[in-house]
Amino acid sequence: MEVVQPKDLGQYSGLAKKRVGELCRQKRIFNARNRIIGGDTEAWDVQIRDQKIKEATEKARNETFAAEMRQNDKITCILEGRERRDRKNLCKAINDFQQSYQKPETRREFDLSDPLSLKKDLLAWQPDKNVQNTVSGMQRFMGEDLNFHERKKFQEEQNREWFLQQQREWKDARADQKHAEDFYMKTRLQFDETAKHLQNLERATRKAVCAAVKEFNKSQVTESAERRRLEKKQEQEDNLAEISNLLRGDLLSENPQQAASSFGPHRVVPDRWKGMARAQLEQIRLVQKQQVQEKLRLQEEERQRDMDWDRRRLQGARASLLCERRQQRQERDLRRALDCSNLSLAKEQLLQKKHMKEACTNHVTEDYFTQFNTKSR
Repeated sequence: MEVVQPKDLGQYSGLAKKRVGELCRQKRIFNARNRIIGGDTEAWDVQIRDQKIKEATEKARNETFAAEMRQNDKITCILEGRERRDRKNLCKAINDFQQSYQKPETRREFDLSDPLSLKKDLLAWQPDKNVQNTVSGMQRFMGEDLNFHERKKFQEEQNREWFLQQQREWKDARADQKHAEDFYMKTRLQFDETAKHLQNLERATRKAVCAAVKEFNKSQVTESAERRRLEKKQEQEDNLAEISNLLRGDLLSENPQQAASSFGPHRVVPDRWKGMARAQLEQIRLVQKQQVQEKLRLQEEERQRDMDWDRRRLQGARASLLCERRQQRQERDLRRALDCSNLSLAKEQLLQKKHMKEACTNHVTEDYFTQFNTKSR
């Protein structure tokens, strides 16, 4: 069992399309009523109508694509602006955070690279109330709290400053966050309004395109119905005219003049000819008898001509045989004379060879012949 492949289906469909197109073309060409000087006006009108429909559809599709491209470009520009703004805000927030909470003074190894380290360095001797005195300095001992009140007051003041600073930072952060949220909501609303406006434009464009296509289709349907009505009316009129012509014409009335051809009086139209008259038949029989007599005369002349040619051929064969025998006798005499001459020449050549062998002592050896043709040049 053979398995049908997709390419086989494609070949079959292509052959079927070609076959259907050939049948349609035969119908158009063999229809003598609708064919006008070799041109199919109906097929041309259908092609023009299809071309117009194709151009209108292509134009509407191109306009739709252009509107979608413009909308996509606007949305892309809006998104790029939003992304660029968000990136800028993020970089600004990072820089503010670094400047606020990642100062160089807050680093653990800042004292190693502090440019004011010498100014901040401790003196060789510190007073007793200095909080930086260590136990190994032997200036402050366990149980001595000389600056307790100042230290406590300083700590309270420091805690209060820290608390106020935290409140200010928290309020600033809340204000920045609220401002960012308001700006985001405003931008979001603006983007939504723009998208809504673009959607309305797209909807209006599509509605206009659909309306134009609908009107075009209506006009095409109306034109097609009117054309079919006119064609049907024309066909009915042609049929009535054809029936009337057949009833009143020469075909049914059996007029003998209808078989006369326009190519000459000796020719007739086969589909209108009703047969030959008695005089015509007698004339044909007379002509046939004359042709028979003429054929018998020609055959007798041909027979006489053949007998004459046979006689001439026998005479020519006898003459050629005599000439051939005479030529053979001459050739035999020439051959005898040539044999005698050759025999005498052979005897002379043999005597000459013997004389040369006796007179010449330098004979040619094989070395003389082997020195030739030893190279390509």
